[in-house]
Amino acid sequence: MTDQDVKALKHKLEILSRLAEVSMVLNATIELDTLLGYLMDSAAQIAEAEAASVLLWNPVKRELYFAATTTSSATLNLINKPVPLDSIAGDVMRTQRIIQVDDVQHDPRHFGEVDEDGEFQTRSILGIPMTVKDKPIGVLEVLNKHEVPWTMDDHYYMSALAAQAAVAIESAQLVQDLQKANEELSELDKLKNDFIAIASHELRTPLGVILGYTSYLQQSPDSRINEQLTKVLNSALHLRHIIEDLVNLRYLKQGEADLQREHILLNKLLQDVQNDMLTLGEAKGHKLEVEIPTKDILVDVDLIRVSMALTNVLNNAVRFTPPGGHISISTQVHDSDEVWIIVADDGIGLEKKQLDRIFDEFYQVEDHMTRHYNGLGIGLSIARAVIEAHGGRVWANSLGLDQGTTITMTLPLAKYI
Repeated sequence: MTDQDVKALKHKLEILSRLAEVSMVLNATIELDTLLGYLMDSAAQIAEAEAASVLLWNPVKRELYFAATTTSSATLNLINKPVPLDSIAGDVMRTQRIIQVDDVQHDPRHFGEVDEDGEFQTRSILGIPMTVKDKPIGVLEVLNKHEVPWTMDDHYYMSALAAQAAVAIESAQLVQDLQKANEELSELDKLKNDFIAIASHELRTPLGVILGYTSYLQQSPDSRINEQLTKVLNSALHLRHIIEDLVNLRYLKQGEADLQREHILLNKLLQDVQNDMLTLGEAKGHKLEVEIPTKDILVDVDLIRVSMALTNVLNNAVRFTPPGGHISISTQVHDSDEVWIIVADDGIGLEKKQLDRIFDEFYQVEDHMTRHYNGLGIGLSIARAVIEAHGGRVWANSLGLDQGTTITMTLPLAKYI
C-alpha cells in the first residue's frame, strides 16, 4: 500500500468519523434553525466546498424554497425564496436523483437570480435529494468544490448526510408543528377561560337578584303563585350550578405550583363561605348550620382555591338534600398539624360502592337518562384536586341510601392557639 493509499484511507476514515458525529448531533437537535445551520457547515466541510444550502419542499404550494444557506450575505435575501422546478435544485427534486454540475455557467438550468440576490458566485453544484420513507422533503446542495470535478465519494458522503438530515429535519418540523399547535391550544384555552370568567361574572349578579326576590315572593299566601315561583327558583338554581361548574372546570388539574398560599383564619374562611351559600340554602328551604371555631385557627392555604373547594362540597350537599333538609359544617383539629372540615347533610345518601367514585371526574350518582339532580359531576373532583394540592385529603362517609352523606376535608394547620 502506497503512502497515497494510506493518506486516502485516513481521509475516508476522518470523513466517516465526521459523519458519525454529525448523526449524533442531528439526532439530538430539535430546533430546526440550529439543525440546518449545523447541517450546512458539516456538508461544506465534508465535501470540501465553499458553501451549502438546504431547500425544503412545500407540498401545499408545490414549491421548493430556500430554508437555509451558509452564504452569510445571502441569508436575509434568500431565505424563503422559491426556486423554479426547471432549475438544478428543481430537477433534483423532480427526478429524485443526484445531479452534479461542474460548471454551472454552461448549464441552462442554473437559477442565476440566486447569485444576484445572495451576492455569491456559484461555479459548481452537487444536488442531493432528501427523502424520509420515500417521501421527498427537499434538496441538499453543496456549492463550489475547491477542486472540481465532484467525485463519487462526494456522492456517497453527501447521500449519507442527506439521509441523516432528512430524518432529523422531519422530526424537528414535527416538534415545531406540535409546539405551534400547543401554543394555539393554550391561546384557545385562555380565550375560553376569559370568556367563562366574564360570562359568569355578568350572570351571577342578575341570578342573585332573581334568587333573592323569588325567595321573598314565595311568602305569598297564593299557592298558585308560589307554585310558579318554585319553578322559576329551581330553574335559577340549576343555572347557577351550571355556571359554577363551568367556572371551576379549569381547576380539574390543580397542582401545588398553582397555589398562592398564605396564613388564613379558618373562622374567616367559614364565615365567607356561609355568607355566600346563605341565599342558595334559603332558596331550597335548607337549614345551614356553620360551627365557627371558638379559638383562632390559622391554616396555610390558597384562600380562593380552598373557598372554591368548600363551596363545591356545599353545593353538592344542597343539590342532593331535599327541601327543608339540614346541612352542617364543623371543624376538628387533629395531630396539631391539620384541621378537618366536615360537611354533613341528611340528603339522599350513598351506597358503599359510590363513596370513592363520587370524586371521579364527571361521575353521576344517577343514570344520565333518568336522573333527577342536575350538574356536570365535576364539583367534588375539583374539590379533591384543590385539597390534595394543599397536601390534604378528602373522603366521604354514608350509612346508605336516604341516610345522608358526610364529606371530610383536611388542610395543613399553620398555627393553633
